[in-house]
Order: sequence, then C-alpha cells, then structure tokens
Amino acid sequence: MDIRKITIIGGYDKHGIKEPVEQIDVRPGEMFGVVGPTGSGKSSLISDIEQMAQGDTFSRRRVLLDDRVPSYETRTDPRKKMIAQISQNMSFLADMSVGDFLHLHAKCRGVRTSQVREVLRLANTLTGEPIREDYNLTILSGGQSRALMVADVAVISDSPIVLIDEVENAGIRKHEALNALVGNGKIVMVVTHDPVLALMTEKRIVMKNGGMRTLIDTTQGETELLESLKSIDGLLLRLREKVRSGESFDGNGQIRDVLMQTLYPKTRNEETA
Repeated sequence: MDIRKITIIGGYDKHGIKEPVEQIDVRPGEMFGVVGPTGSGKSSLISDIEQMAQGDTFSRRRVLLDDRVPSYETRTDPRKKMIAQISQNMSFLADMSVGDFLHLHAKCRGVRTSQVREVLRLANTLTGEPIREDYNLTILSGGQSRALMVADVAVISDSPIVLIDEVENAGIRKHEALNALVGNGKIVMVVTHDPVLALMTEKRIVMKNGGMRTLIDTTQGETELLESLKSIDGLLLRLREKVRSGESFDGNGQIRDVLMQTLYPKTRNEETA
C-alpha cells in the first residue's frame, strides 16, 4: 500500500466560512503537526483524514491519495485500511499474551514472525516499564500499551499513514516514538499541544473555529530552539523516572545542577576545565 502523498483540500469552518488554507500535501517520511486551542477543530480534521472525507462531513473537506479520489473499498474495507490511529487513551481488551498478539498480527499482515522481537525491542526503548512477550495484554499500563502500539505500527503494520492524538500525555518517550514511525517511511500526522512535538514537524496547521487557519513551515530558528527544548524534556523524563523508582533528591541544588548541565553543557565543561 505505497502512496506518494496525501492531499487535504480545504472546506469550511464551523461558521460556514471557507478555510483560508486551501490545500495541504504530505509525503512519506514527513511529520505534519496539527495545533490549536481546545475546541478549535483538531480532532475534526483528524477524523476527516481517517474517513478519507469526500465532502460528506460537516467541514466538506476532501482527501486525495496520489491526486486521486480513494476507492469505496479503500474507505470502507478494514482489510484495505491505509490509516493507523494512536491516541493517548488506547488500551488492549483481548485476553491474550503480548507474544500471541504480535505473532497473530504478523501472520495477518504477511510479515515474518521474527519481526516480533523487533517490535518488543523498539517498544522497550519507548517506555521505562519493561514489556515481556509473556505478559497479558490486559495488565499492561497505559504507557506500555501505547509503546507497544507505536512499535507494532512502525514494524508490522503496513498502513502508510499514522494519525497520533496528543501522544505527549501517553507516558512514553514521544520523540523516539515519532522518529521510529517517520524512519519507517510513514506519513505521520500528530495533534499536539506540546511545543517540542510541534517543532519536530516539517510543517504545522493552526486550527481555529473548526477551520484550517494557517499553514506554518518550521523555520531554522525553531529547529535550533528544538534542541534546547529536547534537553529540558529529557531532563524532565529522567527526573520522572527517578520519582517512579523511589529515589529522593538532594534538595533543589541537585536539580538545579542537573538543569544547568542540560541547558549549558559547554559552559559547565569550561568551568571545570
């Protein structure tokens, strides 16, 4: 199910006003952000993409695949589904082991079962809570479930388009998760309030009043800022892991030192030289 691009053709916002953004093209290996305040229409846009809308939703947007209208079967047949969706509230209901689930999915997709080990390896890089093949799906935590789903979509699923809804609240290493998906040639569209994730994208659409208001290309300055934001985010992740493992901190001084080392590594090294 290889595609060269997905095109979103603008429709109308919640007030019936034509959207200022008339067309968006996204290609494999690209990451596209959807940002805006609560109630601005982010979920509606993602829903239109998931349904491959053809002017038959409230927004009257249209979605094309390689400049063509997707067939009825592509839009409705689960076996031909081209879109995988990952949200922060996903969980598994099947009473089976992680290994059984992955082997079954690999068999259904016609993928080598040896890929199951790769899914587990990747999933365990995305969460601080180890996932074992013999674990039952129903006992996985929220973070473990999302990590497993991301790894499964990246390695086993042949869906070329991935829609991600606010993964920053999913309890996983979000940067690594998105890079894993994009690195496997997926088109990744991520709804986010997180500045780090927003700046990881090549471009982002700003939603307002249910409509696509502005399309922003990520600038060089924003890319440079991203590196500092990633350092801060990495620090918070490490501190969170320390809290989870029951470690204590030596007052604010230790945290301040770690923060300074993260933000100003060159300065700290020069001072100790």
